[in-house]
Amino acid sequence: MITLGLVAGALTTCCWLPQLFRSWRTRSTTDLSWLYLAVFGAGIALWLMYGVLRRDLAIAVTNALTLTLTLGVGGLKFWLDVLRPRSQSRPEAAVSIE
Repeated sequence: MITLGLVAGALTTCCWLPQLFRSWRTRSTTDLSWLYLAVFGAGIALWLMYGVLRRDLAIAVTNALTLTLTLGVGGLKFWLDVLRPRSQSRPEAAVSIE
């Protein structure tokens, strides 16, 4: 049963990798809402706590990995949507060398 849970968890966890790679490659996370990431992240954190409290390795490990990837996507969104636009609006960032 543990193997089944780990395989199932690995498949659902790995579904975040294409989104993370695409967001990094395109430098765009505008199609991901903050509300979605917050609610999804909270749900994953609760599943992680559930797995730890039940001492269920498959639930705890896969949700820890999913939460890590979700935080990675959220961090990338924060960097691209919040920090990066500010740095691009500075006059010295707009100077071009021809």
